[in-house]
Amino acid sequence: MPSAREKAEKRIDTLRIQLERANYLYHVLDQPEISDREYDKLFQELIDLEQAFPDLVIPESPSQRVGGAPLDAFEKASHRTPMLSLSNSYSPEDIAAFDERINKILERKGEVEYFCEPKFDGLAIELIYENGRLTGALTRGDGAVGENVITNVRTMKSVPQRLAKAPELLEVRGEILMFKKDFAALNEAQQESGVVPFANPRNAAAGSLRQLDPKITASRPLRLFAYAPGVVNGKVFASQEQFETYLDELQIPTVGLSTDKDFATFAKHVEKELKAGKRPALARICRGADEAIEYYHFIEKIRKLLPFDIDGIVVKVNSYRLQQELGFVARSPRWATAAKFNPEQAETVIERIDVQVGRTGALTPVAIMAPVKVGGVTITNATLHNQDEIDRKDVRVGDTVVIQRAGDVIPEVVRVITEKRPKKSVAFQIPSKCPVCGSPATRVDDEVVTRCTNLLCPAIVKNSLIHFIGRRAMNIEGLGDRMIETLVNEGLVKSFSDLYRLKFDDLIALERQGEKSVTNTLESIEASKKTTLPRLIFALGIRFVGETTAKSLATAFGTIEKLETATLEDLLNVKDIGEKVGESVVKAFSNKQLRKEIADLQKLGVHYEAVAKKTSAGSTKLEGKKFVITGTLPVPRDDVKDMIEANGGAVSGSVSKKTDYVLAGEEAGSKLDKASELGVAILDWDAFQALLK
Repeated sequence: MPSAREKAEKRIDTLRIQLERANYLYHVLDQPEISDREYDKLFQELIDLEQAFPDLVIPESPSQRVGGAPLDAFEKASHRTPMLSLSNSYSPEDIAAFDERINKILERKGEVEYFCEPKFDGLAIELIYENGRLTGALTRGDGAVGENVITNVRTMKSVPQRLAKAPELLEVRGEILMFKKDFAALNEAQQESGVVPFANPRNAAAGSLRQLDPKITASRPLRLFAYAPGVVNGKVFASQEQFETYLDELQIPTVGLSTDKDFATFAKHVEKELKAGKRPALARICRGADEAIEYYHFIEKIRKLLPFDIDGIVVKVNSYRLQQELGFVARSPRWATAAKFNPEQAETVIERIDVQVGRTGALTPVAIMAPVKVGGVTITNATLHNQDEIDRKDVRVGDTVVIQRAGDVIPEVVRVITEKRPKKSVAFQIPSKCPVCGSPATRVDDEVVTRCTNLLCPAIVKNSLIHFIGRRAMNIEGLGDRMIETLVNEGLVKSFSDLYRLKFDDLIALERQGEKSVTNTLESIEASKKTTLPRLIFALGIRFVGETTAKSLATAFGTIEKLETATLEDLLNVKDIGEKVGESVVKAFSNKQLRKEIADLQKLGVHYEAVAKKTSAGSTKLEGKKFVITGTLPVPRDDVKDMIEANGGAVSGSVSKKTDYVLAGEEAGSKLDKASELGVAILDWDAFQALLK
């Protein structure tokens, strides 16, 4: 009979495989097959088993992606073959010249087959796999020697730690970057935290990867895209196309190789997928210079639709035999070139600098500029972030500046053209008093942000209310930014609870409010009273408490009352809660006004669903069992799901061979048919109750 350790070892291996697959589907393909809740349960089970058997913990386990102790410095390591850079050009005509050189050296007149792909604007990396295990991750460095950032790369969920059926040695080169939406969210968090925001996604990715504290890297949304081999022992490839296909088989992320033979079909498909928010295969085999140039123009056209930054395309001779024949020149390969796009920048004049006040009281300077088009979008303002950033760039009213859209999204001032500066210009200083309420504005020593000290400042109140009613918070439909501004200006709303005191007569008296819209708004306010604890915590707008942290707090404490009285020590015992977040939560709930607000909200009818408790030690009747629920059952489906999870089981949305049971109620649909096809056990309500007993 297997020992407890042997059972644990087998289960740990199964969990690691499941979690790695889930990471690949979610972070690489954007096609998750299990819920976040189910993933968290599997992850927690792995953590519990590894804590019980610490000798079974391995560096590439999914549990190690959270990051370990801070490093003193990165070790230097040599590349087995140099990581060379490509020759650059800024004209599609240079692609034709490149093709002409290739044909001349090869002494051929036929069309050379090129592998074309977007040129990422990120940080180059070399992953080293030995016998299928990730053993190294080197930055480019000087091309010959790089820094081994393996500890930080292990935290990235898009990077596989182990490869099935891999050769003895496989070096994979690629780019680490950050998606535009993730960059925007990170900068917003940086601003809220009083930290200097990043200038662009590339800087954010590079800065995140080279953190000496792996936990910081683990918290950043970094992505990998692989595109080239280093040294490979144990497998031979005939072409770049074959190598990229192999990477896909190993589930190492790539930009994807299109199989569309016709260019028009390829272009139509890519554009359609991108507009639908999907990620199509972008690399393509191009035959001859004409197709490569056509590819250049097409990628330039759609670059704004891409989820990540690119600054051009890369054109490589597809055949590895021909690559060897062509060789290298100086520090670049003869068989590849980078054709860059012209940067999307423009000149304009700063007409004034406004200072805006956010919901945390942060004073943010914003440059108001003469309208100018950048990348097809008219830009009229750009954030200057904080006083340190203004001083660093020396931005003044009246300055002529170069602007661009960071990550093709956020307008930023790149630099000041000082030779065009007016003679009487003066340095700009953020005021020492709030521009909205006139209260003192102070700057905490360890922060770069200046904040209004008045919690009742109308600007803070407005922005806090806008956050409170948001879709991911209390989700009050019918109340928008303008309506909140009107309600605050009219004196009808000064706090969260005031929203639930609004009457029909209050709203109908406002401009442009009809009876139907007022009724709908009041019904939406009423409906929002039934919420969840994570939503309520998030809605309160506590600094550093986002949605994920709110869920962790809700799960750990169960009620808002227990969270209100939690000590810093209590909070530091919660997963993912650090000292900065813990101190912020304690400070927030030490505010009598906030605690009164919460009490008033509850008196006015705001209530939340109970938080499902974690599986207790004696509640493992369904441990490891995967359920699918279909049809109408005697109790609400969410309650059934809680019952299954409370007994150690997991609930999935679709039936597969891995499903253990399908719980079928009345009017069960296609899931029941699929269960019958696959031979999955089907339970009715009575059988399910018997299973629990």
